[in-house]
Amino acid sequence: MPTLTLPLPHPAQQQVIDCARRFNVLACGRRWGKSECGMDRLIHPALAGKPVAWFAPTYKLLAPVWRELQNRLYPVTRDCNQQERRLELKGGGSLECWSPDSSDSGRGRAYAAVVVDEAALIPNLEAAWQESIRPMLTDFRGGAWFLTTPKGVSNYFYTLFQKGQDHQTDWASWRMPTSSNPYIDPAEIESARADLSELAFSQEYEARFVSWEGAVFRRILDAIADPPADVPACAIGVDWGRTNDYTVFLALSTTGQMIAIDRFRGIEYQLQRDRLRAFWERTGARSWIFAELNNMGGPLVEELRADGLPVCGFLTSNASKSAAVQSLALAFERGTVKIVNDPVLIGELQAFEGKTLPSGLIRYAGPEGGHDDTVMALAIAWAGLGLWEQQRAQRAQNLEWERAVAELQPYRISAI
Repeated sequence: MPTLTLPLPHPAQQQVIDCARRFNVLACGRRWGKSECGMDRLIHPALAGKPVAWFAPTYKLLAPVWRELQNRLYPVTRDCNQQERRLELKGGGSLECWSPDSSDSGRGRAYAAVVVDEAALIPNLEAAWQESIRPMLTDFRGGAWFLTTPKGVSNYFYTLFQKGQDHQTDWASWRMPTSSNPYIDPAEIESARADLSELAFSQEYEARFVSWEGAVFRRILDAIADPPADVPACAIGVDWGRTNDYTVFLALSTTGQMIAIDRFRGIEYQLQRDRLRAFWERTGARSWIFAELNNMGGPLVEELRADGLPVCGFLTSNASKSAAVQSLALAFERGTVKIVNDPVLIGELQAFEGKTLPSGLIRYAGPEGGHDDTVMALAIAWAGLGLWEQQRAQRAQNLEWERAVAELQPYRISAI
C-alpha cells in the first residue's frame, strides 16, 4: 500500500486522542482544529481495513471535509463514488459521508468509527444517535466522536457532554478553547474578546456552555482572581448530593474571595461529614459552615453540630433559593465576589437559567440534564457571608453601646 503523509495532531489534539474512550464528546472553540482531529480519528481505522463514516448537519457543511478526505486518501483510494460520497480504499477500508437529515440516514450500515461534526447544530441529534448511528456501531463495537463549538445548553449535545463529565462508562468529554491551538495568534484571540460580548466570547472562543435565554449571571470572567496565600475562610457553603448530584463544599473569605472548592459524588454520608471537617480545617478552621437542610441535610447538620462544628442550616425553597441567587447575581454585577478559575463552576454559572413559572415566580436552576451544585454552594456561602457580616456589625454596635454606657456611668454616680 502506498505511504501516506498525514498531518500530526497538535498537542491539545494529541491530549484528547491519548485519553479517548469509546464515545468522545469534544466542545472546542473556533479554529481549534476539530475537523483535523475528526479526520485523523477516521483515517487510521479506514487504513486498517475498517468501515468508517462522517456525519454533518448539512451537505453544505459536509462538502469541504469530503473534498479534503478525497485529497488525503487519493493515493490509497480504489474507488470514489461522488453521488454516494463513498471512498473504497485499497486496503479494504471504506469511508462514507452522511447528513443526518432523518433518523434513517445510513440505516443498515455497520461502522468501526464515526465522527459527528457540528453536533450542536443537528436538530434531531438525539433521534439520529439513538435510532440510527448508535446501532451502526454494534457489529464492530465501534467508537464515536461528537465535535462542535457549543450552541447554548438546550440541545442534546449538552446532554452528551455531561455523560463524559459524569464519568459514565465508555464516555469522555473535553472543553478545548481556541487558545489551546498553538497555531492561533493569542493577540487575535484578545482582539476578539474586546469585540464580542462575554457570553459570545465564552461560547465561540472558550467553548463554554452558556445560556442565551434567561441567563442569570454576568461579568463572570471579570470575577476570576487567585486568592491571596494563607487567607482563612469565613463562610463555607455546602450543597449535599449522593448518587446523581454532586456534593460541593465552597469557601469564601471575609472579602468575598473564593478560596477553595471540593466537588465529589458517590460517597456515603459518614465519609462526606469527615471530608467536610477536613475541608473546614484545611481552610482555616475559623469559618462558619452554612449547609443545605433539605432531604438528608437535616440529620447531617445535626450530626455535624454534635461533632462540634459551627454549622448553620440553609433550608432551600423557591423563595430562599431565589433570594440567594439574586444576591449572588448582584455581587457579580458589583464585582464584590471573586471566584477561582474553576472550569466546572464557571460553566455552571454561565449555563444557570431563570425561567418564569405560570404563577409569575422565577425558577432558578441549571439546564435540563446539567448540574448547578457548585452554583448553589457558592450562593449559600455568599448568603452565609452576608449573615456573618450582619452579626459582626450587630456585635460591633452592641460593643459600642456597652462602651458608651461604661463611659457615662461615672457621671451618673456623681450626679446621684
